[in-house]
Amino acid sequence: MKKLLFSLLAATAITSQAQEYFPNNDDISAVSKASRAITNATIITAPGKMMKNASILMRDGKIVDIGTNIKIPKDAVIDDASGTFIYPSFVEAYGDFGMEKPKNTSRGGQQYDEGRKGFYWNDHIRSEQNAIDFYSYDSKTAEKMMAAGYGAVQTHLHDGIARGTGMLVALNNNGDDSGRILKNKSGAYFSFDRSDQTNQSYPTSLMGMLALLRQSHFDADWYSKGYSKTKDRSLEALNANKSLTQFFEAGDKKNVLRADKMGDRVGKQFVIIGGADAYEMMDDIKATNAQLILPLDFEDAYDVTNPYQEWYVNLSSMRDWKQAPANPMLLSKAGITYAITTHGLKSPSELAAKLKRAMEYGLTKEQALAALTTIPAKMLGAESMLGTLEKGKVANFIVTSGELFEKDTDIYENWVQGSKHMIKDRSVINADGTYVTQLDGDKYTFDISGDAKKVTVKQDSTKLGSKIDRNGDWLTITTSQKDPADKGYTRWTMMLTPENTAITGKVYMANGSERNFTATKTDAEVKKDEDKKDGDDKEEDDEITATPEMGSMTYPNVAFGSAQKPKAENVLYKNATVWTNEAAGIVENTDVLVKNGKILKVGKGLSAGGARVIDASGMHLTTGIIDEHSHIAIDGGVNEAGHNSTAEVTIEDVVDHEDINIYRDLAGGVTTSQLLHGSANPIGGRSAIIKLKWGYKPDEMIYSDSPKFIKFALGENVKQSRYQNGVRFPQTRMGVEQVFEDYFTRGQEYDKSRGTKDFRYDEEMETISEILKGERYVTCHSYVQSEINMMMEVAERYGFVLNTFTHILEGYKVADKMAEHGAGGSTFSDWWAYKYEVLDAIPYNGAIMHSQGVVTAFNSDDAEMSRRLNQEAAKAVKYGNLSEEEAWKFVTLNPAKLLHIDNRVGSIKEGKDADLVLWNANPLDITAKPQITMIEGAVFFDIEKDARMRAEVKKERQQLSNEMIMAKNKGLKTQSPKQDTKTLYDCDTIEW
Repeated sequence: MKKLLFSLLAATAITSQAQEYFPNNDDISAVSKASRAITNATIITAPGKMMKNASILMRDGKIVDIGTNIKIPKDAVIDDASGTFIYPSFVEAYGDFGMEKPKNTSRGGQQYDEGRKGFYWNDHIRSEQNAIDFYSYDSKTAEKMMAAGYGAVQTHLHDGIARGTGMLVALNNNGDDSGRILKNKSGAYFSFDRSDQTNQSYPTSLMGMLALLRQSHFDADWYSKGYSKTKDRSLEALNANKSLTQFFEAGDKKNVLRADKMGDRVGKQFVIIGGADAYEMMDDIKATNAQLILPLDFEDAYDVTNPYQEWYVNLSSMRDWKQAPANPMLLSKAGITYAITTHGLKSPSELAAKLKRAMEYGLTKEQALAALTTIPAKMLGAESMLGTLEKGKVANFIVTSGELFEKDTDIYENWVQGSKHMIKDRSVINADGTYVTQLDGDKYTFDISGDAKKVTVKQDSTKLGSKIDRNGDWLTITTSQKDPADKGYTRWTMMLTPENTAITGKVYMANGSERNFTATKTDAEVKKDEDKKDGDDKEEDDEITATPEMGSMTYPNVAFGSAQKPKAENVLYKNATVWTNEAAGIVENTDVLVKNGKILKVGKGLSAGGARVIDASGMHLTTGIIDEHSHIAIDGGVNEAGHNSTAEVTIEDVVDHEDINIYRDLAGGVTTSQLLHGSANPIGGRSAIIKLKWGYKPDEMIYSDSPKFIKFALGENVKQSRYQNGVRFPQTRMGVEQVFEDYFTRGQEYDKSRGTKDFRYDEEMETISEILKGERYVTCHSYVQSEINMMMEVAERYGFVLNTFTHILEGYKVADKMAEHGAGGSTFSDWWAYKYEVLDAIPYNGAIMHSQGVVTAFNSDDAEMSRRLNQEAAKAVKYGNLSEEEAWKFVTLNPAKLLHIDNRVGSIKEGKDADLVLWNANPLDITAKPQITMIEGAVFFDIEKDARMRAEVKKERQQLSNEMIMAKNKGLKTQSPKQDTKTLYDCDTIEW
């Protein structure tokens, strides 16, 4: 009795739980609670786990049971799937499915203040956005995704730097949103893309985006402690979403590393979308411990049949076409966890072809399946629902004709939440293949492809004109005649055999006769179908005979990179004319011994002691040239122009180690450059002082214990007198002064607030504080004497010294005051009259400043000029009658002093870094060329190696061009050549 009562209660409970809480006015026949079973299939429950002759039982959208001997209820609807394979449906970890695209706000003018109240001050931080608020199910896109194998997609609004939350949606066209939405909030999203919903100018650069992301997280932490006097919904959401998985759309390998570094700074580990070129910096990306969501947007081959157009394509782009498909395999080999995404593809239908290319390079089926199922499910915190076929999970699976990822395998059905979505009717026989028949002594070959949409017919070796139509299992093929003069047609009507081994029917000849025929599928085709049904392991497609070679990988992986990173070596330069920049001056027939990256000895008759000996007889050995003001090797913009002060940004965040101008500067004898922010605002960004270690990572190029510098600017650029839409304060030169007054006053107040409980950490104010304390040096873009005087007076009022007036052209007017203040001058050798505020420039400027005791240097501010700074130095001999030795110091020792690195570089002295250049002639001579450029004992430029590399680059380009032409001839998709040129930044380059 007790057992019966318990059973009744349990049945009542189950019934009550199954009852819906909303009314149902449908015909009762429209609602089916019956179980469904798919039987006799080969089921891959997870990557590497297979069950043959197995069944899967579903009810209410979930898997009730799965296996080879499961019990199927009598009322179940049974679907025999003999000969097919079942796999978990794919999970898209990154997309914008169903998102309503925001309208692009007109950029007719710059907006400097926030456009919303009650939110974060920067409109590009939109962490309060929730995907569900912008979502509308898109059945057409869902059909495309399902046809590619997807059953669920993570989606969010792709707009803004902080984008808010995403949601997880089942691609169930037979359901509705009451059941399709698997998770309302399933991740917080960030990117390096501005919002289209605002005109707000800041940030205009990549370094500005990084600074904004850091500061918004610092502010969120401060806000969480209750110190804000106003409400901020963006910061509240940023804090509320901290428990979700954090996703960051970064892009290329360098931005993957930048996003991770920013995350480390704010205490977040991101799942990063990007890294299609991760193979070029694999060790660094592995060291981040970040998981990747990997696009497969491999480039198509370039159509380089026209040799004139071929030169549009640079070598790195050619290599990328060849090497990028190996990236997934290399990531797997390195042990980096990644999911595969369709993001970046024009259509989900491209996925299969991209996967095939990756597999040609060694990506395994198991690795690909994991990247499409188990890994994305786990990333999204949905592994309890998706990714594998297990009891209790959502019934998301695909039914295929054969092993997944095989060339001829079709997806028949995509079951989402237990609901069947037909992709291709599996009851319809696959007609594709090659069939042969004999007729009147002639051999007819029918090559049917494209799901019976294409046919090629040959009569013996003659190709006939042909057309195919299909109706169920019946095919009709119409062919022209072997004799071109015969305008008649032959009609073939035939039926596919159930075993798919032949086609049989009747042929109606052009002469009116008719006869029966049977065309048999070739043995190779039959064997292929049998292998697919058996599911046995076999070789990949017959056309793939070997794993493609990746080709050359260099450091960096662009033209003129080296097969090995340059390493320090011990070298003895013998019998050189040595420009010491020390008290000894210029000494002839002198030796310099380099050991362990340092200058060990300078003198005559030195012993090599095992070092490599370079005979420098008749040549000149100098310290490396130092460029105090350069804009090479910068990614994502040289100016953060969105505010009148951007002290929070730093060039160190955006150093581009692959810029070919690094190599070109080495060929000109440059070994050190200060990469400066531009001149769009009075208080610009922090600089990066780098050694031009071509082939090394950005962090390895930046000086260890680097002196701290920031760029200030005066003149026309900052007051925007030459800008079309210049509406930002300041608009006058006296307004420029007021900007400095305001920020230095704020900096003083900021320092006073330190230690108080409501102190808000501010990167911009931290930098201003460093300036006021003399901990950060100022390099100031300057032209006219009035502003130079003003800047020195402001600095003196606030108790610090202007370190350098850079490209100063009226320094000769105030040189005595500069010397008294303690400022140096880094100028152009002979530029003048290129804009209004330099009409008074004279070529004697450098010599006059030098004569007054000002530490004087010549700089480039230009990617082309930086390659010939030796010639710029020579102009100080002509304009000012300086000695050659003093003129040479204008580009070596003096900029080293201005950058506070003269204890390491700038002269040839025992104990200093071995940054040396061997010239074939007097370095001030117009014919002088560097033969060897060395940094810390490693040779980064060698003129003989350069000649070899030029020949190698030409040879490699030709080889890759041949391979691309072969790809085109095989019928593979190609694209038109396009130039991928890097912007050469100047002080006033702004990318709004």
